[in-house]
Amino acid sequence: MHLITGIRSTIALAALLAASAAAAEAVSVKEAWVRATAPGQKVAGAYLELTSRADAALIAAASPAAARVELHTMAMEGGVMRMRPVRRVALPAGKWVKLAPGGLHLMLVDLQRPLNEGDRVPLALTIEQADGSRATVSVQAAVRGLAGAKTHSH
Repeated sequence: MHLITGIRSTIALAALLAASAAAAEAVSVKEAWVRATAPGQKVAGAYLELTSRADAALIAAASPAAARVELHTMAMEGGVMRMRPVRRVALPAGKWVKLAPGGLHLMLVDLQRPLNEGDRVPLALTIEQADGSRATVSVQAAVRGLAGAKTHSH
């Protein structure tokens, strides 16, 4: 009897992992980067573009570089730009959603160490599909200089 229960548990776990992997493959991420920090700075913004083949939402993020990662947006209120937490970032099927300075972004809070240009920061993005299933998408974000801009020449 224990053998049958064990086999059923193994099959259920395998099905769950396969569904999670398929959901993760349905999400694409590009241009992931984190702004470098100044000495003593304990927070940093992370930015990226993501899309999903089916309706989904970014509902959480984590990184070993920070104690926690929060989803935020920036909005003008009474002539002052304010940062506000958001519970989720909608990912409409087939559309790219940009997390960028001055708008939606990830905030890495209580950094474990300074982030220097050229470093890489691992991010784990939790995606919730329309059916409620969740998947984790792993990304390596490049740390860019304090200006955060791509370099170019004329």
